[in-house]
Amino acid sequence: MMLCIKNGLLHTAVKREAFVSDILIENGKIIEIKESISVPEGTTVIDAKGLLVYPGFVEAHCHTGLDGYGIGFEGQDYNEYNDPITPQLRAVDGINPMDPTFDKARKAGVTCVATGPGSSNPIGGMFVALKTYGKRVDSMIVKFPVAMKCAFGENPKRCYREKGNCSRMTTASSIREALMKARLYKQSLERAGDDATKLPAYDQKSEALIPVLEKKIPLKAHAHQANDIFTAIRIAKEFDLDLTLEHVTEGHLIVEELANEPYPVAVGPTLTHASKFELQNKSFTTPGLLAKAGCQVSIITDAPVIPQEYLPICAGLAVKAGMDEFDALQAITINPAKHIGVADRLGSLEVGKDADIVITDGSPFSIDSNVKYVIIDGNILEQQ
Repeated sequence: MMLCIKNGLLHTAVKREAFVSDILIENGKIIEIKESISVPEGTTVIDAKGLLVYPGFVEAHCHTGLDGYGIGFEGQDYNEYNDPITPQLRAVDGINPMDPTFDKARKAGVTCVATGPGSSNPIGGMFVALKTYGKRVDSMIVKFPVAMKCAFGENPKRCYREKGNCSRMTTASSIREALMKARLYKQSLERAGDDATKLPAYDQKSEALIPVLEKKIPLKAHAHQANDIFTAIRIAKEFDLDLTLEHVTEGHLIVEELANEPYPVAVGPTLTHASKFELQNKSFTTPGLLAKAGCQVSIITDAPVIPQEYLPICAGLAVKAGMDEFDALQAITINPAKHIGVADRLGSLEVGKDADIVITDGSPFSIDSNVKYVIIDGNILEQQ
């Protein structure tokens, strides 16, 4: 199947200046971007003259499909409250693709999300990157796993205070203990080699953490306060791990320190009430200040904390608070794609990438604009 978008104003997310051009799509991939493309016979054509064309928006951190829409405990599968250390849990085993939040996100132009366990547990399990269209998780996956969730701050303290975890020190020590056990387990496996008689007893938790130790996936660290951010960094350096920083509510208070670290940051949710002590310093200035300092910044909704369809509006509010508009676009496209390790396929309008495209009649940062088309893998899924 071929599709051509003609005469649109392209915002590629990699070139600062927008430009009018055509996009040719075949078999779900962008195969050509040129000012004027001769359309092969049988090609579906969208005339985007006067419209704005963007890469599909990407959410780097949410719980979509695991926290059911409009229902109570029966639809909530994003936190495990029986064991604080659960690296073996896999988001793909709990996600409900029929959850209405996928439709709501897609209709707003959010075409890919990284979704996974919540933040009750010091170590919570594995995140997955999904397209926002499909009936079966297996066919929606872009990459799995993309990260191992861990959490610092108030949530593990609150959720496990009756089960032996009521301080930040205990949370950090629990994460260290699990990582050290996994390191020793991995060393035992390596020593055993092909000799089955020397293999250690199977340890599902340690097995799940081996990809983290091997830097195949990062720790995905829930951290709001500055001290929690630094604890996450401290542990990552102790074990020589890759790390992404999630929420980063007090990032604007430690801009210089974060600018000198190599870790990507995902900022949000900000369009909320400060519902707990560690959120008291939240501000829409945070993503702009961090981006200006040179950090790789993504903006997140943490859906369902903020409805995922408001991801572009959150970027718009960051612009209103001083963020450069191009930085804000990158914060909901190419940067989250990098953050979750799928930038080879998503996050920008470039030849060879998945044809996940959003066409609007105005800036998506404005409440006055409308999404006219949403295209995923070259298929027109929403049309207004």
